[in-house]
Amino acid sequence: MSDRGLRFEVLARCSRTRARRGRLHTPHGVVETPCFMPVGTRGTVKGMLPSQLAALGTQMLLGNTYHLHLRPGEQLVRDLGGLHRFMGWNGPILTDSGGYQVFSLADLVKLDESGVKMKSVVDGSPVELTPERAIEIQLDLGPDVLMAFDHCPADPTARADVEIATERTARWLERCARRWRELDGAARGHHLFGIVQGGMFADLRARSVEQVLAHDLPGYAIGGVSVGEGKEQQYAAVEAAAPLLPEHKPRYLMGVGTPEDFQAAIERGIDLFDCVTPTRHARTHQAFTSAGRMNLRNAQYARDERPLDEQCDCETCRTFTRAYLRHLCQSDEMLAGIALTLHNLRFFHAWMERARAALEAGTFATAG
Repeated sequence: MSDRGLRFEVLARCSRTRARRGRLHTPHGVVETPCFMPVGTRGTVKGMLPSQLAALGTQMLLGNTYHLHLRPGEQLVRDLGGLHRFMGWNGPILTDSGGYQVFSLADLVKLDESGVKMKSVVDGSPVELTPERAIEIQLDLGPDVLMAFDHCPADPTARADVEIATERTARWLERCARRWRELDGAARGHHLFGIVQGGMFADLRARSVEQVLAHDLPGYAIGGVSVGEGKEQQYAAVEAAAPLLPEHKPRYLMGVGTPEDFQAAIERGIDLFDCVTPTRHARTHQAFTSAGRMNLRNAQYARDERPLDEQCDCETCRTFTRAYLRHLCQSDEMLAGIALTLHNLRFFHAWMERARAALEAGTFATAG
């Protein structure tokens, strides 16, 4: 790792939308954007070897601070050489701060200005996360990009609650940025992204952008979307925030993950995405294909000798028939989830490859 810096460059722009084709330089390699990041919550993308992920077109992975803090613990990861070495992945890694667990584990969480207190999902023991601890844990994990600790409101349409969460996110970001700088995060190759909140309210989104930009960070994310709101509300939230973020820095839309959503967000200037959709859907026997979403348990595939997707170049589609994949799903075989995860991830990465090529060629309106 010769260069510990982080740099983003725009290589091409769409003349009809705000979409751009970019390149993110990180300490562990280059990420071509737009890019989808598979989620490896506990330091693994379920069922996939690192070599398989790379072969599928994976450029950057996401890990979760809360879950890795619980098990195996950031001190062990640090002592064993950091998350890259620990999980055998040589490419870039981004870690979520654990802030999303404030939303997703609401029943286990007590939140106040200092941070959150929650119960461990492993053994029920008390866990406390503050903005400072979230930064310290992530620096011990050692990702290329770490995220600020934010407050994601439970209902993005409840203005009073969203305003409280937005202002708290701003105050927490100040504490995150201070601790990151005190610990020389950038010099160590760990680059902090701030998170924009604001729910479904354009004025709160604009206010949050202004608050986040005050810290002049290496990159910025839009959070608090894909939490139960409708598609049009989601797109409006992105529309309200993305154009206000700097042109020369990467923009990351957190937790969004279907090709339909990618198209809409890229048109609004987003560069990076993550979501559990392709992997979680695979484990429930659902595949994303060029002909639409398929449930492999359906009886119509019992004697279907065609590949899963005749337009896909993944190993699953080159090797197995729909009939065999249905058999695996019906039998609850481990290979079912592995084969479908492999295919879904390749489908998502191939979609992004086509989007990048279309942006370079000036034909992005026909991508996907």
